[in-house]
Amino acid sequence: MKTSLRTHTCGELSRKNDKQEVTLCGWVDSIRISGKIGFIDVRDRYGKTQLFLNKELAHEFRNINREDIIKIEGMVQARPANQVKEPGTGEIEIVAKKITLLKEVPELPMEIDEATAHSSEETRMKYRYLDLRKPRMQQNLLIRHKLLKAVRDFFDQESFLEVETPILAKTTPEGARDYIVPSRNFKGEFYALPQSPQTFKQLLMVSGFDRYVQIARCFRDEDLRADRQPEFTQMDVEMSFIDEEDIYALMERLMKYVFKEVLHRELKTPFPRMKYDDALKKYKSDKPDMRKEFNTDFAFLWITEFPMFEFSKEENRFVAMHHPFTSPNAEHIKFLHSDKAKVRSRAYDLVLNGFELGGGSIRIADEKLQQEVFDALGINEREARNKFGFLLDALRFAPPHGGIAFGIDRWAMLLIGADNIREVVAFPKNQEARDLMLDSPSKISEDKLQELGLFLFEE
Repeated sequence: MKTSLRTHTCGELSRKNDKQEVTLCGWVDSIRISGKIGFIDVRDRYGKTQLFLNKELAHEFRNINREDIIKIEGMVQARPANQVKEPGTGEIEIVAKKITLLKEVPELPMEIDEATAHSSEETRMKYRYLDLRKPRMQQNLLIRHKLLKAVRDFFDQESFLEVETPILAKTTPEGARDYIVPSRNFKGEFYALPQSPQTFKQLLMVSGFDRYVQIARCFRDEDLRADRQPEFTQMDVEMSFIDEEDIYALMERLMKYVFKEVLHRELKTPFPRMKYDDALKKYKSDKPDMRKEFNTDFAFLWITEFPMFEFSKEENRFVAMHHPFTSPNAEHIKFLHSDKAKVRSRAYDLVLNGFELGGGSIRIADEKLQQEVFDALGINEREARNKFGFLLDALRFAPPHGGIAFGIDRWAMLLIGADNIREVVAFPKNQEARDLMLDSPSKISEDKLQELGLFLFEE
């Protein structure tokens, strides 16, 4: 990978480059210097290459430190066959002719080599830019990159259009708590960061984009856990003129494609299905881990026919189990007001190894039925018009549609076999939703508060 400073990366040379003059740049990974000769392993994200230093260079760089940044000019020398430990850079070393110290760095505040030391989670988050140097972390983000590329390639082949939707949106009832953004131009009024692009993707169906996909950033102000962050990435999908079977078939093809491209694994389809009530009865969970029962490392399971509503003890009322735009089963519409607990919806989740990988539903495409569901949730017509007037108006022109959304962070976590999504997020928040590296959230000045028309009161 040639640039102005290097002819190759530290991971691309092999025996076929024998006797070739090359220039490498990278970080000093390890040092072995004696009185007469020296060896340095230099590293970048592509790999590691060993350098041989003659007596003069060994003496000149006897005080070089690990993680110093260097440039090396030299010649590739093939190793004898009995000294080759692995193919590629293990077949060669670079006989250094000139070494330039690009940057001498101070002692690191954390250890990069995980084999010799273990850094606390707090230290890893505070110095995340150093934590990401670890080969394991670089491999994790490489897998995430391959996942996103495979997803985009698949949907492009399936005639989907990737459409970006707004980040500054409108606060809505139901669901998790919103992150709120004050408006400077309209003091006392606020935007909300989207928990998902739900209403926008439904509007795109009204617009005639019958196959939409987006790798979307989403935000939820809720308590964190190992598989949840306040900001996350979602693969968002919506289609027109479809039913549940179309969703199942498309997503199973997607899974087969992604696992083949990223992990070189063949998946067996179709995936098993289980009704929500049966899952709770048999496994006491709506996302059972079926690996032992299915005898596989990756156990997929569709959970179907979710309840339309669940009772909230905090609010002392029924709330939407998924969201208020989920279509109820046609035969259960009659129970919307008389017996909400009986209503089953056209919602579905795809479960993988005991985690909800993604979920979706066939949407309500009729403005009268949508208002009926709002009524069942205690959202009167006036509030519905205030919150969702644009959607109710648009539904008058809507085709049948439905979709699904997958959590990219959780999906990448499962691909690498980790148990925390912080291992696949470049710059995550900690368990208290704080960014220790940026020291965020933080206070803002009185001038900024006044400009926004905000006043803080002590509790």
